[in-house]
Amino acid sequence: MKHMNYLLIAMTSCFLIASCKKNEARKKNVESFLSQKDLSLPSHKLSTYSRILNSKYLLVFEAGLGDDHSVWPENELIKVIRDQSDLLTYDRAGYGTSGLGPGPRNIATLSAELEKVIDAFSGQKKVILIGHSIGGMIIRDYAIKHPSKTAALLFIDPSHEHYNQPSGEEEDRIYNIFNNSYGAGFGGTREARVLIEDSRYMSTLATLPNIPVTVISSMKTDQEHPAADRKKWFEAHEFLGTGLNDFMHISTVNSGHYIMKEEPDLIIRNINSLLAKLP
Repeated sequence: MKHMNYLLIAMTSCFLIASCKKNEARKKNVESFLSQKDLSLPSHKLSTYSRILNSKYLLVFEAGLGDDHSVWPENELIKVIRDQSDLLTYDRAGYGTSGLGPGPRNIATLSAELEKVIDAFSGQKKVILIGHSIGGMIIRDYAIKHPSKTAALLFIDPSHEHYNQPSGEEEDRIYNIFNNSYGAGFGGTREARVLIEDSRYMSTLATLPNIPVTVISSMKTDQEHPAADRKKWFEAHEFLGTGLNDFMHISTVNSGHYIMKEEPDLIIRNINSLLAKLP
């Protein structure tokens, strides 16, 4: 049953994105807090949203499968953080107003594009990466490849290859959900096509650099996620702390997968905690 969680997460993302009026209103609010800028890459553009105050670190937010930048709650989270630190989020290829980008849309490709986004805004600053769901895989790949640029990591209910191991049938089902609802060019559709590849790829990576890392896991149970399933989820997240001197693993039973929407204060507290540890 553990493989089906990719499907459940994808279905949740679809439900959130399908709420068009709510989503558009959310985008307008975010854009009133942040400056929008199109970043031109050789093959496509990416829409970025930032607030640069010349603070010491740049906070970079990476969304999950099926979600664009507006998944980060604007009033409860973005508005608070934007007045404390430099902040950057963006729409991956095929989301929002970003271009389609070359395929395949696997973790290695997404991480390489994240690097270009960060380099366009960070200057000499190190980054604190915040990744939700499959965004956790993206920031993990980036941090391993660019340890000198990465100051700290915050994983929010991240996907992990020890738990997320979809079969070919399950990958097809997730792909078809996105394709039928939003078309072949949608970012979530193209990313869903390589979920098996992503899981295999992540299993080949080295451990994280020895920097402060916090993981927040949802331990909220329901019919599809009984206690035994949540235990496996938590145990998979424990592997992120391998070899680290400063690893914090927090669980919550008050939120489902979208912890940043249900408990934004929990995210803010842990971002501030990471900042307090850094020089």
